Amino acid sequence: MPERKAKTKLKKGDTVIVIAGKDKGKVGEIIDFVGDRVYVKGVNLIKKTLRKTKDNPKGGIITTEGSIHISNVMIYNKKLGKGDRIGVKFVNGKKVRVFKKTGDYIDKV
Repeated sequence: MPERKAKTKLKKGDTVIVIAGKDKGKVGEIIDFVGDRVYVKGVNLIKKTLRKTKDNPKGGIITTEGSIHISNVMIYNKKLGKGDRIGVKFVNGKKVRVFKKTGDYIDKV
């Protein structure tokens, strides 16, 4: 079954807050999207073992970010200090994302 992309107004590089799960309340930047899951910097850290190879003769254990479902994150509004929803306005014929509660622009105009 092909992986489908989740419909969202979030983008790579957005600052988000985790609203559910073991890392609830943590704030981080979106690193990557995979289907309906996101990787957020510093959130859902997991330990991964690396086997010995020519490039990595010692092997070892590394800590990396695990994915979390997109429904468990919300864009972070610095002005409010908490999560907010995303709306869309048209400025000079361009679509611009805005915070619902404050009306501030998320993207540069």
